[in-house]
Amino acid sequence: MARIKGGLNAKKKHNRVLKLAKGYRGARSKQYRVAKQSVMRALASSFAGRKQRKRDMRSLWITRINAAARMSGISYSRLMHGLKLAGVDINRKMLAEMAVNDAAGFAALAKLAEEKVSAPEKN
Repeated sequence: MARIKGGLNAKKKHNRVLKLAKGYRGARSKQYRVAKQSVMRALASSFAGRKQRKRDMRSLWITRINAAARMSGISYSRLMHGLKLAGVDINRKMLAEMAVNDAAGFAALAKLAEEKVSAPEKN
C-alpha cells in the first residue's frame, strides 16, 4: 500500500493556529512555531480571565453595597448579618443593583438589617 504524506493535514493545523494569531505583532502572527506558543498562552490566559472576571464582579458588588450601606449609617458586615437574621435571602448582585438604582428600597433593607442586629437576642 502506498504511503500517504501528511502535508495537507499539517497545513490545515498550521493555518488554524495562524488564524488565531492574527493581529499579533511580528513573528507571532507569521511563524507557526512562535505563533503556536503565543496562541497557547493566550488561550490559557483567556480561561483564567473568565474565572477572574467572576471574582472582580463580586468585589465590585461588595464595594457598591458597602458604599450605599455606609450612606445609610451601617457597615457592610452589619448589613449582611442583619439581612441574614431577618431572613432576607437576596444575593449581592441584586443588592448592588438596588444600591445603584433603588436607593429608597436599599435604605429600607438597611433599616431592617440595623433593627435586627441591634435588637437583643431572645433565647
